[in-house]
Amino acid sequence: MKALYRNAQVLVLDEPTAVLTPLEVTHLFETLRLLVAQGVSIIFITHKLKEVQAVADRITVLRQGKVVGTTTPHEATEASLAAMMVGRTVLLQVDKTTAEPKQIVLDVSELTVMNDRKGEAVHQVSFTVRAGEILGIAGVEGNGQTELIEAITGLREHVSGRVSVDGVELRNADAHALIEAGGAHIPENRQRYGMVAAYPLTCNLVLSTIERAPFTQGVIGTLNEAAIAEHARNLIHEFDVRTPDEKTAMGSLSGGNQQKTVVAREFSRPIKLLIAAQPTRGVDVGSIEFIHKRIVAQRDAGVAVLLVSAELDEILSLSDRILVMFKGQIVGEREAGVTREDLGLLMMGKDSR
Repeated sequence: MKALYRNAQVLVLDEPTAVLTPLEVTHLFETLRLLVAQGVSIIFITHKLKEVQAVADRITVLRQGKVVGTTTPHEATEASLAAMMVGRTVLLQVDKTTAEPKQIVLDVSELTVMNDRKGEAVHQVSFTVRAGEILGIAGVEGNGQTELIEAITGLREHVSGRVSVDGVELRNADAHALIEAGGAHIPENRQRYGMVAAYPLTCNLVLSTIERAPFTQGVIGTLNEAAIAEHARNLIHEFDVRTPDEKTAMGSLSGGNQQKTVVAREFSRPIKLLIAAQPTRGVDVGSIEFIHKRIVAQRDAGVAVLLVSAELDEILSLSDRILVMFKGQIVGEREAGVTREDLGLLMMGKDSR
């Protein structure tokens, strides 16, 4: 609005739909078309292929800082754009079978959590996640999802309610207690909660298990450097982390490779519960495909998965059940196959039923 108030003739939009509902995205695109008709030039930067196809007149694709091609929505498909972005064919649809949920692993009961301003961010939220299912939580960012996940993972105290993992209650425990209970966490903010930027990959890949064999040996806890280095090399290869070597500082990697390193660490040990908050934020479509496959593989191995994402396509593709948060509360539950429009209304606090 500030840019338009100044009568800008060139408008640069960088991921403008990140915190919008589907209906709001539709309204934004209508406004952009009106601006273009009035002579405004718009540069629309996004990784969302559907949006590019819907709003662009011309599409330029960048890969590793270079232009790899220019096309139009009429000439290109989502699949061809993804291939240009990555340099290979990418599977855009998640291939998964029907879930077979078993026993309850994560039990959240009447959880209330405050935000940093001492206001109530989460109000008496209750839900369960079962082994062998992916429960997605959808919602516009800023509706309590961040505080909810931080409370479950021990990064924020909750003022009331209960959280238990596989029957073990975590009473405002720290993050280590979640690990000991069999939990893994891909945090929303990987640089703050998922890594130590100055440490090499070798250290970052054992942050959750450094005190366990074979990484630590003997009564006095001597580090087994050879085992740590071999572990890092194996994960770097398995998860295709692009790095000069395992001794490279984590902070020097690209955002996508930092994310793959966090995912590799959290998937490298036996777990009962996976909490994935914005697991593909800032990564390319090829890495998204890879991470999605790994999340589904965890579900199929009997892990309970709690997925929180602002990407509606990600929620719809991965989830077996979907909860929607609005103003700190669960306002609806839907099964897999729900429409974007139905979810979009719930994200605005309106139930279409």
